[in-house]
Amino acid sequence: MPQHDPSADDPDAAPPQADADDPDAAPPRADAAAPSRADAATTPTAAETRLTEPATPPVATPPPVPVPAPGIDPEEPPAVPSGKFGTPGRPLRRSSFLIGFTGALGVLLAYTLYLGIRNAGGILVLVVIALFLAVGLNPAVVRLRAWGVPHGLAVTVVALTVVLLLCGGVVALVPPIVTQSGQFIDQIPSLLDELRRNPTVNDLVERYDVVERVQGAANAETIGRALGGVLGGAQLIFGTVFRTLTVLVLTIYFLAYFNRLRSLGYSLVPRSRRERVQLIGDEILAKVGAYMVGALSIAVLAGATTFVFALIVDLPYPFALAVVVAVTDLIPQIGATLGAVIVSLVGFAADLPTGIACAVFFLIYQQVENYLIYPKVMRRSVEVNEVAALLAALLGVALLGVVGALIAIPTVAALQLILREVVLPRQERS
Repeated sequence: MPQHDPSADDPDAAPPQADADDPDAAPPRADAAAPSRADAATTPTAAETRLTEPATPPVATPPPVPVPAPGIDPEEPPAVPSGKFGTPGRPLRRSSFLIGFTGALGVLLAYTLYLGIRNAGGILVLVVIALFLAVGLNPAVVRLRAWGVPHGLAVTVVALTVVLLLCGGVVALVPPIVTQSGQFIDQIPSLLDELRRNPTVNDLVERYDVVERVQGAANAETIGRALGGVLGGAQLIFGTVFRTLTVLVLTIYFLAYFNRLRSLGYSLVPRSRRERVQLIGDEILAKVGAYMVGALSIAVLAGATTFVFALIVDLPYPFALAVVVAVTDLIPQIGATLGAVIVSLVGFAADLPTGIACAVFFLIYQQVENYLIYPKVMRRSVEVNEVAALLAALLGVALLGVVGALIAIPTVAALQLILREVVLPRQERS
């Protein structure tokens, strides 16, 4: 008889659970594991989940960078043909003829530039001398400016000082030369009479027919050469005066516009390197100016000492000899010896003891100058190796003469600074 199941009458009763060990038990229904309606109502659907999630911004793709064609300025707007003169053709190919023609034009331009520099070499040398003097005199202008003197007045004072020194040197040198030349011309007849009275000279004149040779040489051609020599001497004198005035005027202009010229030179350098170039350039200018001041101080001291010595031994024209020694002392390495030789020759021309005294004086003074005065004065201005200074002086004399000798030491100091601060560190990093 079937038994009554009480769960069938109670709707809230739990369904019977199947025994796990009963093989005949039916599997659980699929809807038994499904969530209830309340749970389904509170669970968000996939669409709602997609709507509530924050939207991810799309990744922006950078626009392509236009690459300009070679030889075309990217800042220049593209040229659009108007069509008035027809359709433009294809561009020319880089043929070997076109490349060779362009190279030939470059060579021709370089040769023309060389010819221009060679023809203007004399003027360029004057410009270099004026620049060198302006750099050397600029510290005096700066010192006057530090004392409260206006720029124009400071340049005027320095320029007038240079002009007065130049005029003093000319006044000291020209009268002795003119006087000695006039005395020599006046003594020519007496010298000829003494030569005629000498039997040895008369024998030589008769043996070699000196009189006939002199008469044969005194023709129109010889006179023309003599006149040409006189005109050449006059041209040399006027040319020297013109060059001196040119250098003086250029020096004054460079002094007046020194700061502007320096700023213009630095502005030509790229901005990224301008500060370093300005620091190195200012150091080079300071070294050149210090060298000029030191060289002028040593030269003035040598001239003053020579003037006092000439007064003591009663040499003729002591001021002129002092100017000669001061000017020649500006020439590195050989200038002091040259001035000593000139003064000693004048002393020997006066008498033998005076000449010996001059030789001994300059021998002692040069040792004092070389080992005491020059190192102390130049130690704070330029530090140049002795071998480099000697080689620079020799090369300067060979290239530009006395001017090359004057600018040799500052040039070596500048090159030494550039090597130490620019070239050698770059070689160490590479």
